[in-house]
Amino acid sequence: MTQFGIIGSGSWATALAKILTDNGNKIHWWIRNSNTIAAIKKRKHNPHYLGAAYFDTHQLLLNNNIEEVVAQSDILVIAIPSAYTIDALAVLPKDAFIGKKIVSAIKGILPDTNQLLNEYLLENFNVAIEDYFTVLGPCHAEEVASEKLSYLTFSGIDEAFAAQIAKSFATEYIKTKVNHDILGVQYAAVLKNIYALGAGIAHGLEYGDNFLSVYIANCAHEMAGFCKKMVWDKESEEEQRNINYSASVYLGDLLVTCYSLYSRNRTFGNMIGKGYSVTAAQLELNMVAEGYNASKCIYKANELVQAAMPIATAIYQILWEQLPVGEGFKLIEGSLV
Repeated sequence: MTQFGIIGSGSWATALAKILTDNGNKIHWWIRNSNTIAAIKKRKHNPHYLGAAYFDTHQLLLNNNIEEVVAQSDILVIAIPSAYTIDALAVLPKDAFIGKKIVSAIKGILPDTNQLLNEYLLENFNVAIEDYFTVLGPCHAEEVASEKLSYLTFSGIDEAFAAQIAKSFATEYIKTKVNHDILGVQYAAVLKNIYALGAGIAHGLEYGDNFLSVYIANCAHEMAGFCKKMVWDKESEEEQRNINYSASVYLGDLLVTCYSLYSRNRTFGNMIGKGYSVTAAQLELNMVAEGYNASKCIYKANELVQAAMPIATAIYQILWEQLPVGEGFKLIEGSLV
């Protein structure tokens, strides 16, 4: 029987653990904090995240030794905030992932190296792109805990194996999809967090729904343009034309992250729009808003491809170059069509 491992213990990692165990899988689960492990064993839920998600602890092989979890797993789901991923994996030997399949549940670029996870794993652990997959989509962890119908997309060059992985996550409340756009879906996941942060700023500045609808439509167009430029030389022209940027893993994820009250990026942006400093907003949120670091990473990445990105650029300037939020959104206003 395939052995699944989960690396991470935040809300998304906990949601993915629930999905896998609800589908009858036992999981090896790396949780850094031994007190959290003890609490889950005693109370049958994560004491810090998704308190409504209860587990049959007989299905959980909990461990605070990441090397042991990796060694015991065939398929590893990495679900750590991008800012902490490198530190978490640094203790592993270089051959740790030989013979393993990796599923990235990370919705960000690694800020220390400005790389997607697959690029980092290839460079540091010799993980081939054929052994790398992603799980993404419009799927808030809180709604998974409540078992509200959601959709997840599994992407990989090996679409047949991606479909096998997807079956292990399919439940009554999770529908799964498969595609091959392994790079594009990752960039889209990074960008939607930036745009959601901007949507929160707009709300904090008291823009209305009319503006927000035009803003998000332009974000979708900007996202597609960037993704096309970033992967054009890495995929055939025909495959590129066949990518549907209106699909749930692209547009759907953008919409829910911009609109949902569960969105930490939207919440973070709302505080910025209301006048909080970045530091104050981070302290108040007490969770990682991926869009903050992502805005800088995408700004640097776009220096290479020069896609037209007035929205993402203005958000970067607000967060990292102290551009006043009102001035930044006046720039965005002027760029919308």
